Amino acid sequence: MREQLLLFCNWSTLGVCAALKLPQISAVLAARNARGISLPSLLLELAGFLVFLRYQCYYEYPLLTYLEYPILIAQDVLLLLCVFHFNGNVKGAAPYLAAFVASWFVLPLQKWIIDLAMQE
Repeated sequence: MREQLLLFCNWSTLGVCAALKLPQISAVLAARNARGISLPSLLLELAGFLVFLRYQCYYEYPLLTYLEYPILIAQDVLLLLCVFHFNGNVKGAAPYLAAFVASWFVLPLQKWIIDLAMQE
């Protein structure tokens, strides 16, 4: 019974996360306007999700403990692209997305530097 409850909680969390941003994305698409969406807030949320996801992957936690974060990140990236599209600056999203991709490598790089320093 306990395992079934845990499994239900895991999958219900994934289901809720899969639909969390969809109303906001559909409202932006229907209005063809991103007014009212805070770009700094969206970027901060996306950065937080990416840092948490990278931490979980780096320390090899079980996938079910963080599986909702890739779903949330995909929705945030889609919303970010919508914001830039409706503001008339899709190319403006490129530096932000490049920074987020580059940040994926910061934690392993830090560990590599520390390991290198410890060898000397």
